[in-house]
Amino acid sequence: MKQIAKSAALITAAGVAAVGLAVPAGASGAAARAEPLQWTACEGEGLDPRQRCATVSAPMDYSEPDGRTIDLVVSRIPSEDPAARRGALLMIPGGPGGDSLAHPSNQGQGLPQEVRDAYDLIGFAPRGNAPSTAVSCGLEPGDLTFSKLRPWPAADGSVTENMVTARRMSAACAENGGELIRHIGTRNEARDIDRIRAALGERKLSAWGVSYGTYVSVAYAEMFPHRADRIVLDSSGHADPVHAERAWLAAFEQGVEDVFPAFAKWASRPGNPDRVARTPQEVRSRFLELADRLDREPLPWPGANPPVLNGTELRQAMLTAFYDPDDFPSLARLIRAAEQGTVPPAPPSPPEEALQNYTAVGAGTICNDAAWPSDPAVYQRDVNESRAAYPLTAGMPRNAMLCAAWPFPPKEAPVRVSGRGPSNILMIQNARDVATPLGGALKLREALGKRAVMVVNDATGHDAYLANGTECGDRLVSRFLATGERPRRDVRCD
Repeated sequence: MKQIAKSAALITAAGVAAVGLAVPAGASGAAARAEPLQWTACEGEGLDPRQRCATVSAPMDYSEPDGRTIDLVVSRIPSEDPAARRGALLMIPGGPGGDSLAHPSNQGQGLPQEVRDAYDLIGFAPRGNAPSTAVSCGLEPGDLTFSKLRPWPAADGSVTENMVTARRMSAACAENGGELIRHIGTRNEARDIDRIRAALGERKLSAWGVSYGTYVSVAYAEMFPHRADRIVLDSSGHADPVHAERAWLAAFEQGVEDVFPAFAKWASRPGNPDRVARTPQEVRSRFLELADRLDREPLPWPGANPPVLNGTELRQAMLTAFYDPDDFPSLARLIRAAEQGTVPPAPPSPPEEALQNYTAVGAGTICNDAAWPSDPAVYQRDVNESRAAYPLTAGMPRNAMLCAAWPFPPKEAPVRVSGRGPSNILMIQNARDVATPLGGALKLREALGKRAVMVVNDATGHDAYLANGTECGDRLVSRFLATGERPRRDVRCD
């Protein structure tokens, strides 16, 4: 389950722009007529037997509340102490493209007892994610590889092929995604969350948002400020409303530079069985030299999509491994094997059906939230600048993904983060995070002003709370969820 969840988070990148609002911010929750939910057994293996699932109905298009509806599947493990129960804690997944249906059974059980007593733990499959009403672009299998979904340029830096790929993938989404793919986006996910709140019978909703889920959490707090209870933002992105997602892609430039020194220090440590080089500086130079060599002379890579290890695939493997320091050994072994001219079989990929679903939801969110430039010259210029300044990522973070050819204009303006609203937000962030680097999170912290307090862990990896953070940070977040007590000022945890 951990690997599938990680794969969902790794599938997508980002985008955002402006049009007028189709629906007043509070329209969905206040107008939703809550009916008693029918809780039944959840599908899936390895779930806590206490976890049950139900279906919530929501408008496909909130500007037509009496029109076509979609199903949202919700999961729940009730509070373990009804006398101490405060309300419901919604676990908002990252991606975009991920779901949190299994989270009450896995991540949720890592929460301390006082938090599990205080809340019903709630997961959900956002609109478009199976088993909610699902969407698929029907992409060619070759377009489901991470190195296509993340737009790595050609070895010489050209973006020409990326634009061809963007047109092909966007056309497939337009043809196969149906009407639903046009109504997937951050604002509608926030409206769906308030629909879920009403169906649960809760006056307010607490949330633990991770990665892209932090942007959804902020959107909910902006659109429904009086419905938001205690909000935890775990591994946050940039606050700019036009770049909140698109900057997620650009953030890998700095994110990789933040994490690579930690990897290089580990990979050069004496006694490490997976040691790559004698010094951190040598780890970096050998990685760059190997990537350049593989661009010229790829190696067969059994089980991979595509079945070759070139420079692009090595860089993507690096980026994937940097999400979690536990994956450093796999990257080191890949580097060592490639230097010897042989490569072990690739790790298994999620099923194609799941990849198709994750990718379509991610594409709908990223491309509908904002308009991307369509001029190849814009991307070529940006890629050239990025390659010169950030050689480890070779221009990918500023390149054209499928949104460069998206046929549908955004329906409404992106959510603008503000300092207005209840002071009920706690941010938790690692100092070295490949996907949501500290610099972007600090911009969000600044935009939220007095509404938020921020905890920064001296730690490496994505997912800061109860995963790759610190005992100090975990304790502060748990205390906030259980009691509402936050630090009086921003804190650094070593």
